[in-house]
Amino acid sequence: MPDNVAAVVLLAHGARDPRWAEPFVQVASDVRVEAPELTVVLAYLEHLPPSLGDAVRDLARTGARSVRIVPLFFGRGGHLREDVPGLVAAISAELPDVTIEVTLPAGDDRAVQRCLASYCVRTARGQAAKIPTPANGS
Repeated sequence: MPDNVAAVVLLAHGARDPRWAEPFVQVASDVRVEAPELTVVLAYLEHLPPSLGDAVRDLARTGARSVRIVPLFFGRGGHLREDVPGLVAAISAELPDVTIEVTLPAGDDRAVQRCLASYCVRTARGQAAKIPTPANGS
């Protein structure tokens, strides 16, 4: 990565079950396809690697001087109001030559909200896949 390159960290919550991350891995892949000029890393707040700090440090080591963190969260709860700002402050103190910016969470974006509403309507009309269970014969 050349000097002064901006990078994007997609930040997800994380879970103990690594299968939980599959949709986020797909989103990161889609972002890379749609914007191949961007350096995109997926990081997690809890349980899964890499952590936010590790992701930003790795990007800085490879030359990133500007990092935009995009929280893949639906709302601004305690993690985004308290935990993430604290982590970013600590990372910024450790990497003073790297500019770190945190965007609003994905769920605050009207386009994302409209996509979720559309999904809910499709689901209510029986047009979306179901989780296989004995109750629905799957």
